[in-house]
Amino acid sequence: MVAVVLIVAAVAGVVYFDGKLQRIDALADYDGRVGDTPGTNWLLVGSDSRLGLTPDQEQELATGGDVGADRTDTILLIHVPRGSGATTMVSLPRDSYVSIPGYGQDKLNAAFAFGGPQLLVQTVEGATGVHIDHYAEIGFGGFASIVDAVGGVDVCVPYDIDDPLAGLQLSAGCQELDGAEALGFVRTRATALADLDRMNNQRLFMSALLSKATSPTTFLNPFRLWPLVSGAARSLRVDEGDHLWHVGQLAWAMRGETVTATVPVGGFQDVYGSGNVLLWDSERALPFFDALANDQQIPPELLTTG
Repeated sequence: MVAVVLIVAAVAGVVYFDGKLQRIDALADYDGRVGDTPGTNWLLVGSDSRLGLTPDQEQELATGGDVGADRTDTILLIHVPRGSGATTMVSLPRDSYVSIPGYGQDKLNAAFAFGGPQLLVQTVEGATGVHIDHYAEIGFGGFASIVDAVGGVDVCVPYDIDDPLAGLQLSAGCQELDGAEALGFVRTRATALADLDRMNNQRLFMSALLSKATSPTTFLNPFRLWPLVSGAARSLRVDEGDHLWHVGQLAWAMRGETVTATVPVGGFQDVYGSGNVLLWDSERALPFFDALANDQQIPPELLTTG
């Protein structure tokens, strides 16, 4: 009888929190859209939105205050294979110089500022040839609250970081990061390779966070599970067709071995009106994304981590 009550309570909790998710029309159809591709593809976006933060919270998280139209600090394409095989997490550099429908060539994160999630998804699909099935977005405050909900996350920081702009000072080595420190870690560019290091840090931290969130110490502990689920429900913006169980399936798919990579980079260039942009290595990027579109593992020779 106790087991039945627990199961009913768990189902009721999932339904309740699913109703708390913020939903947006991110995956709208458009002329010439990439057809459905095998496997499941997520676009995860970390925006620089300060929505809902008090002035004290902005100061605590070192967000820098209101900077105008929201842009994307983090853009991750995650492919979960249809059958067996590792999940693949790919960083899409925010300064990637791509074609944005209706706006010409510009940085990838400008698509979000110009047309929100819909235009960002359309731009990513056009640049990669990969059909996006699910969309999730989180702002500064929501990210920090989720980290704090699981009791902090253990990360092996690869180098010393001193970044006053991000409110961050860390020594190299394995340590537990709280919400504010984690936000600074995934935002900082005060390292030797700037944005390339930042993308490595984002993938490193995302793997560690999902590992902690799906561990028995979290999902068997109601004092951690409840604030985690409630915090995620309050903080995430997802597509109209997405549900909390889809988010859970993604986290579960990434709990084990995950292939992480950055889009093959061809170099950098100063472009009038856009500033310094990142160019993809088109000869390597084409087979790189073709592999994902065909539900195959990316060939090892095309994998780069920075």
